[in-house]
Amino acid sequence: MSTRRIRWELSLLAYLAAGLMFFPIFWLFLTGFKSEGEAIAIPPRLFFPPTLESIQEALTRSDYGRHFLNSIISALGSTLLALVLAIPAAYAMAFYPTPRTQGTLLWMISTKMMPPVGVIIPVYLIFRDLRWLDNVWALALMYAVMNLPVVVWTLYAYFREVPHEIMEAARVDGAGTAQEILRVLLPVSGPAIASAALLSIILAWNESFWSLNLTSAQASPLSVYVASFKTAEGLFWAKMSAASMIAILPVLVMGWLAQRQLVRGLTFGAIK
Repeated sequence: MSTRRIRWELSLLAYLAAGLMFFPIFWLFLTGFKSEGEAIAIPPRLFFPPTLESIQEALTRSDYGRHFLNSIISALGSTLLALVLAIPAAYAMAFYPTPRTQGTLLWMISTKMMPPVGVIIPVYLIFRDLRWLDNVWALALMYAVMNLPVVVWTLYAYFREVPHEIMEAARVDGAGTAQEILRVLLPVSGPAIASAALLSIILAWNESFWSLNLTSAQASPLSVYVASFKTAEGLFWAKMSAASMIAILPVLVMGWLAQRQLVRGLTFGAIK
């Protein structure tokens, strides 16, 4: 089998996989421009008279602006806090490893394997006693804790590949730890920081379990806004699709614009 044919077949498989992953998003956007009757039509219709009725109702039925602002605060606030905590941690483990470094990293990432429902009761009681329920800043703190392992791992993989000679030269010139991080490490780690920040924002933006359980009215983000279209009257597929489309559009555009930085940051430490 020729190399050209193998490349063609692999490219075809890649396009098929990408198509399968993109199809739900495509159908979501398509349904957002349908009426409720068209949305539940059987068989589903690919061609139909588009309407903005569902989008208009999704924007006017709930306070979209407040939910959007809460999503911005919780996603960006949690990302900033996660970076402030993760950068020094990843720096210490990458440049000053100990026999416990790998065990610590494995322990951190293992916390992502535990289902959130397993700790909802103690977390809820702590938030209740501290009067943090329905508080957007407390929600940002929860998101930061939730995403911290991913941010640390992303930065650690990148920092480990940064030449140690650069850091040693800075120390010879009299730089302290803070100066090493701020003036030497961070400027050469832009792709890693960008990819870690983008991942954290996406994970916080899309998170629904904690927002549904720790907020009610004032601090609820867009994930709660989308869930509000499931009522006792039933599911409004067109309106829920329109609300979901409005909710994911900002982070989808941001991810598309930053895809080059994201891929570069995630793959830097994979191969030498």
